Amino acid sequence: MTTLSLDGVPDVSGPPDRSLATASTRESRLEAIFDAHYDAIWRTLRRLGVPEAGVDDAAQRVFLVAARRLETIAEGHEGRYLYGIAVRIASEVRRRDPARREVNDDIVLSTLPDETPGPEEQLLESEAREALDATLAGMPDDLREVFVLIEIEGLSAPEVAALFAIPQGTAASRLRRAREAFQESARRVRARLHHGARR
Repeated sequence: MTTLSLDGVPDVSGPPDRSLATASTRESRLEAIFDAHYDAIWRTLRRLGVPEAGVDDAAQRVFLVAARRLETIAEGHEGRYLYGIAVRIASEVRRRDPARREVNDDIVLSTLPDETPGPEEQLLESEAREALDATLAGMPDDLREVFVLIEIEGLSAPEVAALFAIPQGTAASRLRRAREAFQESARRVRARLHHGARR
């Protein structure tokens, strides 16, 4: 139905275009999800064995998948959804290039904020990150995934169980075994560092 505007000219503009509003809302939500979760997803991919040189690309893939399926992601559950995608993409990367799963001793991660520590602190941080990466690389994938998501990223055991569609008891068992493997590896690293310091 045509109406008259205030100056007497017929108004044929019609109702506001809802598609534009929807696109704007969608873009805002995507931006909010990216800002809130990018760092954690980058860290998770790296800890799950994606080589440092490929983490940016892998993270981009995670958010592209999320963008395509945005309407299926429940409000408030974006993080869990992104972690699920990240686990699958990291698994694909490891299968495609299994020789690169082991961490090179020369790789130094830069995941910690730069607060300009002194040379000794930098060396200790570097050794700690390399030791963590080496420990994670030596774990079976199922243990590593549970350990990273719970111990490093702070998800709960029930959340991880739901993410992998496994019983909570299975998630708890994997976490226990992963913690044992981690402690054993940490003991070896401490012994090596102590031996090196005495030389």
